[in-house]
Amino acid sequence: MTLESDVLDLWQRYDDDAVDAETASPDDYDTLDAFLDALEAGEIRAAEKRGSEWEANEWVKQGILLNFGLRPTEARSYGGVDYHDVLPLRETSDLGERGTRNTPDGTTIRRGAYLGSDCIMMSPSFVNVGAYVGDGTLVDSCDTVGSCAQIGENVKLGANTLIGGVLEPVEDAPVIVEDGVSLGAGCRVTSGFVVGENTVVGENTLLSPRIPVYDLVEEEVLYGHLPPERRAFTRMVESSIGDHDLFAGGAYKPAVVAMDIEAETRDATKREEALRE
Repeated sequence: MTLESDVLDLWQRYDDDAVDAETASPDDYDTLDAFLDALEAGEIRAAEKRGSEWEANEWVKQGILLNFGLRPTEARSYGGVDYHDVLPLRETSDLGERGTRNTPDGTTIRRGAYLGSDCIMMSPSFVNVGAYVGDGTLVDSCDTVGSCAQIGENVKLGANTLIGGVLEPVEDAPVIVEDGVSLGAGCRVTSGFVVGENTVVGENTLLSPRIPVYDLVEEEVLYGHLPPERRAFTRMVESSIGDHDLFAGGAYKPAVVAMDIEAETRDATKREEALRE
């Protein structure tokens, strides 16, 4: 038996109403704990890149859902703060061994989250269950990395950035931020959007599959992803609802413009290695 087969078996029983939080056995909880340990070690991931496409690992997302469905909500305490949840917070003793730092008073890492080597996590910030944060990535103040989000290596998440979570439906891939991306302060990335590697995104940009990306490099309109090696920012474009009588002056909607990235932009967002030594 493998961890995957154990999770799939437990999921089938749960889906058949053959097990719940009251009837789950010690062996069932051993499976759930081993599953969370594997997530935290980076041995399994909620999504992986196969070829040129990111695909969800459905069984991993099912394992996360099982941890909610089969665990009761309990009163917990951490750092003098009382709270109620089905999961405890993640133990962080392994982070220092890999050169990863999380500053005090507000860096919250939920059980089942992975942080790589040489990461920096500033307070306050939050990394949710199933999230993967690659080596050398900066999670800045007031950032949220949602459930199952996949963040690559050497990524810079500007302050007050939201990386949305996609836990269900299980077949949907989560938000992906590939290696070398820099997101300006206040960005929002939601609903399974993919940000291609080495792209620089301006402050307060909303990246969602519902908002068009006008790629001026390939001269095409895209939805759901930003190509690699772009400089992207928000602009307003005319909306068809502007023809309605209520909009006497016309109406506009947000869009994302993607251009070639200049050397000056890349230099302005380069890593400072001194922060990671």
